[in-house]
Amino acid sequence: MEFLYVVPGVIIALSFHEWGHAFAAYKMGDPTARNLGRMTINPLAHIDPMGFLMMVIVGFGWAKPVPVNSNNYRNYKLGELVVSLAGVTMNLILAIIGSIVFCILLKLNASGAIEGSGSFVTGLGMLTRFIFLNLCLLVFNLLPVYPLDGFHVAEVLLSKPLGSKPFVFLRNYGQYILIGILLLGRFSSFSPIGYVAGLLHSGIMGILYPLFGF
Repeated sequence: MEFLYVVPGVIIALSFHEWGHAFAAYKMGDPTARNLGRMTINPLAHIDPMGFLMMVIVGFGWAKPVPVNSNNYRNYKLGELVVSLAGVTMNLILAIIGSIVFCILLKLNASGAIEGSGSFVTGLGMLTRFIFLNLCLLVFNLLPVYPLDGFHVAEVLLSKPLGSKPFVFLRNYGQYILIGILLLGRFSSFSPIGYVAGLLHSGIMGILYPLFGF
């Protein structure tokens, strides 16, 4: 049941994340992803089989990276920032949409428009996992560790004041840092990614609940 709860959310979250990168790159002047058929929300174009299974079973995974050629950007720095942030922006939008739907269902149930049946509870459970998954992807991808999106953002914004050495180090050892972060969340009682995602979830619901009269 947990597998069935998570799979739809993983497919949607990863597909829109990668589409966001491809669409942003195209708007910034690079048609590479579009020409290769990656500017689509069709999951078959984005899902990496092994990365998908890892996401569902282990709790972390990956999709096929969207190919971009930053030399095509009309403005290199702006293009790098926009394209790097496009994927997590899509995850944030999906989390907000999921939260709004969650509140609508609660409101309908409270008014008696729908009954709190087993399917209703299942729907809320799937929505909760979908929201939290997108927020975790948002937080995880914003970590300034290579090869995540946050690394490229940090490199564009901080390479001049900090120099190149920190970013060369992260390119060489980023994968080991990521493994350490993931193991910390997997085998300890505290997950930094889950904790920050929970704060974001509380913030979103803190805004939406009063709007829906809760």
